[in-house]
Amino acid sequence: MGTELREPLRELIECGLPAALEVMGERWSFMILRASFNGLHHFEEFLSELGIARNILSNRLAKLVEHDILRREPCPDDRRKVEYRLTEKGFDLLPAMIALRQWGQKYGTEINEDPVLVDELDRLPIGPVSILSHDGRILGAKDLNLVSKGNLGIREDGSRAAPSSSAELKVVSG
Repeated sequence: MGTELREPLRELIECGLPAALEVMGERWSFMILRASFNGLHHFEEFLSELGIARNILSNRLAKLVEHDILRREPCPDDRRKVEYRLTEKGFDLLPAMIALRQWGQKYGTEINEDPVLVDELDRLPIGPVSILSHDGRILGAKDLNLVSKGNLGIREDGSRAAPSSSAELKVVSG
């Protein structure tokens, strides 16, 4: 990663990473999220499938609802029961979940993944999660840099870059 600018690491307010870790920064939150992506919706399902203690599950579900990652809805077939459903914000965590899963498979102990996560179109395994440029190029650590908002699109040689027609420059920090 380039060194034009450095993030103010002590100023956690201006970065999305600490906020994300506050909500998702422990194992059970991710396990509940994974279970949600796998179609679990009921407290008892999470309890039995995950082997989590009832009080921890209750606490984590409440936190995920509080942060709008899951929402509580009455069950259609029994309005006295509650379902936990992913929100748009929850679905937006899927790339992070897959990236962490792939990292764990690459650097964890020998894992024989079965079932395998595949592309629905051809049923072949998905590729690695990548960092993409605004125009879709795959980027590595050497391709990344930090610049102030006022210098967005200004190249090192002073020339100005324009976003591709299908993308706009977006400010993402953290």
